[in-house]
Amino acid sequence: MSRTRIHNLSISLDGFATGEPQSAEAPFGHAGQRLHEWMFRTRFWDAAAGTAGVDDAFAERHSVGIGAEIMGANKFGPPGWSDDPDWKGWWGENPPFHTPTFVLTHRPRPSIEMQGGTTFHFLDAAPAEALATARDAAGGQDVRIGGGPTVVREFLAAGLVDHLHVVQVPILLGRGVRLWDGLEALEEAYDVEAVSSSSGVTHLTFTREVPSTL
Repeated sequence: MSRTRIHNLSISLDGFATGEPQSAEAPFGHAGQRLHEWMFRTRFWDAAAGTAGVDDAFAERHSVGIGAEIMGANKFGPPGWSDDPDWKGWWGENPPFHTPTFVLTHRPRPSIEMQGGTTFHFLDAAPAEALATARDAAGGQDVRIGGGPTVVREFLAAGLVDHLHVVQVPILLGRGVRLWDGLEALEEAYDVEAVSSSSGVTHLTFTREVPSTL
């Protein structure tokens, strides 16, 4: 059965997955790229200069067996992007998803077909409805919840996530959008493993043996 997966979601020691304020110049607010420096050093990110090892092994799982992605409006663009009919996301003409990608927004627009197999579809839908739509498009493969933290939290709260990979980065942000708020005792529904890396980050995986059903 198709699973719902989250990969490479980086958070600070105090639980923030993004800083503030988000803008076109600062997609992660005052956090900058500090949450993701561990990934930039991997072979997954930089095939020429990146390194192998624990971080690379976790990072590369992001793309294996994925048939569709779901993301929130704040991952697709900065505040106000809905008012720009020419906005096509942060990633240029060839986004890295290469699958049908469903953007959750209260202001849907026509689908956008990009290079490399990515087509952005815009949905005003609750998590369960969005997941059902993405599963239909995934062709039997898994669905990835790509973020941001608010959307991830909503899918976790609805019990719709089968595999969650969180990367705890040893920095303190103090403000932004937190991941864990309202998810008390989440760990009771999962097998939890922690793996430390020499880069200083800790990879936390939450895995449920029986995939969620709608």
